[in-house]
Amino acid sequence: MKENKEKTIKVLRIIGAILISSFLYFELIRFTGEKLVEKGYTFDFGFIFREPQYFNMMIQGYKNTIIISFFSLILSVILGLIIAIMKKSKSYTLKFLATSFSEIIIGTPLLVQIIIFYYFVGTAFRLGDFHIGSFKVDSSYTIGTLILSIFYGAFVAEIFRAGIESIDKQQWESAESLGFTKLQQYRYLIIPQLIKPMLPPLAGQFALVVKGSALLSVIAIAEFTKKIQEIDSMTFKTAEVYIYLAIGYLIITIPISLITKYFENKFKIQGDE
Repeated sequence: MKENKEKTIKVLRIIGAILISSFLYFELIRFTGEKLVEKGYTFDFGFIFREPQYFNMMIQGYKNTIIISFFSLILSVILGLIIAIMKKSKSYTLKFLATSFSEIIIGTPLLVQIIIFYYFVGTAFRLGDFHIGSFKVDSSYTIGTLILSIFYGAFVAEIFRAGIESIDKQQWESAESLGFTKLQQYRYLIIPQLIKPMLPPLAGQFALVVKGSALLSVIAIAEFTKKIQEIDSMTFKTAEVYIYLAIGYLIITIPISLITKYFENKFKIQGDE
């Protein structure tokens, strides 16, 4: 009974915090809007729905952002796990390569990596368009997904590394005494134990991937931000379209934040028990 009450209180606090934050956010928008109206700016949020061309552009960009972010997250998790395992390897070469990778990627801004990867690496290796059946995949989308995967893979590697280091040393020794190979140790012992504690940070990582995808607009990938910029250049309704942009990202990130909190509270309660 007491636990249910505590859970209810936590949920109400989270909902209350979101409502208050949303209220303050939209009040700021309203106040700013009033000041712009005083200066002669006329708001027209309905134009996006009256003109199918603009609405379709926005929806297409939104879909592209979700697709790119989804595949980037999957690849970043795979890459992050590989890098984390390399860091825990007994091989000095593998450790050096994994550590160097993490330091370089984490130590440089995502925007710089996007430009370098797209204009230099992409050109050098001739990463072009390809087809999956009758569906054509543009090279810029492939490169954009790879860039996000590499960048956030370095951060995911740190999440996995911390999780691996939290495994008791005796478990490793027991697995070795039973004749498990390193691959078997990770497959049957380590990774299953990492799934639950890793879910909250990985869910939060998805929100970062979604927001980071906005920078792909600099290499002309038709994701959400790029499409909003195009609509702005065609209509000159800067305030309206960028408010739509903010709302669009919030529609994705707020549920992710709630899911992250849910997992954190759930596993914290299970750990206390």
